[in-house]
Amino acid sequence: VQLVESGGALVQPGGSLRLSCAATDLDLKLATIIWVRQAPGKGVEWVAAINPIDGDTYYADSVKGRFSLSRDDAANTLYLQMNSLKPEDTAMYYCAAYSTRLFWGQGTQVTVSS
Repeated sequence: VQLVESGGALVQPGGSLRLSCAATDLDLKLATIIWVRQAPGKGVEWVAAINPIDGDTYYADSVKGRFSLSRDDAANTLYLQMNSLKPEDTAMYYCAAYSTRLFWGQGTQVTVSS
């Protein structure tokens, strides 16, 4: 199983990015997917999650209303749309998928700065 995140970049405050989490050898429709982030010198913060059973999505209060999850089943890819980005969103973002066990991607860097 391999998870590959992409889409991280340097963006100005107020901008948008879409992160991707592409999976191989794992059907994302059947897995609980989470996004977490880690800013420099800080702990890991949970950002968002999607329930494979009913497709419900969940967001941390810090991103609610700005971030949204979507899934492309044909591409076996989960997306994290991030709007109205703030400097405090700067972090390494990781996706993780739980099926028989927890699988992690390598992360993608998001930097929000003017």
